[in-house]
Amino acid sequence: MNRAVFALLPWIVGVAVLALWEGLVRLLEVPRFVLPAPSLIASALVSDFSQLFDALLETLKITLLAFGASFVGGLALAILFSQSRLVERSLLPYAVVLQVTPIVAIAPLIVIWVGVDNVERAVFILATIVAFFPILSNATFGLRSVDPGLDDLFRLYRASRWQHLWLLQLPSALPALLAGARISAGLALIGTVVAEFVAGSGEATGLAWRIVESGNRLEIPRMFAALLLLSLTGLALNVLVARIERRLLRNWHAGHVEEER
Repeated sequence: MNRAVFALLPWIVGVAVLALWEGLVRLLEVPRFVLPAPSLIASALVSDFSQLFDALLETLKITLLAFGASFVGGLALAILFSQSRLVERSLLPYAVVLQVTPIVAIAPLIVIWVGVDNVERAVFILATIVAFFPILSNATFGLRSVDPGLDDLFRLYRASRWQHLWLLQLPSALPALLAGARISAGLALIGTVVAEFVAGSGEATGLAWRIVESGNRLEIPRMFAALLLLSLTGLALNVLVARIERRLLRNWHAGHVEEER
């Protein structure tokens, strides 16, 4: 298939779905407070763009901070796990507990602990918890998935623990770490939005609160416009991390070399 046509396939599908959506809503005369037509959503997006965009920036700021904190913290703890089985055995169950505990259950506690006047900090903590585990698990797996032959070679030349980590383990873990980063980036956005829903208040300025506000006022086209911005933001984050992954790995990792061809 021609590469240009292949690249346009998602756009073709998207336009077809929007056209079908618009046509069915008009044909069936679906009320706008049930399911607005794409044209109404576009109109709401244009008319309220300034307010929605400011809210999106607030949500995106916390998302990026949470992603950065989870990346650094997850990688640091994974390195610690790779250096000590005792530490991994002692701490990994608690990391799993944080992963499987719904943030809606712990959000009230976090809000109380940081103070009801620090909702933004509470949202940051909750989003970081959600995004943390994929980095930790993927990085730990990657650091332990060293080629046995290279591992024996480093031991033969009596490489120090630091050299073994920096020159062998971290490069070997890079594909798994970046795969975890793609998951974590999306989860950071999801965690931020859910945390804003749960921990937010009338003083909240994130996009999730605008969605709640629009739903309460039955401004459904505006709510869909906010959801559209969230979806596009999640897609942009995924594409950005994927491009970074491809750029870092394309010259030496087999899967990406084949993809470049």
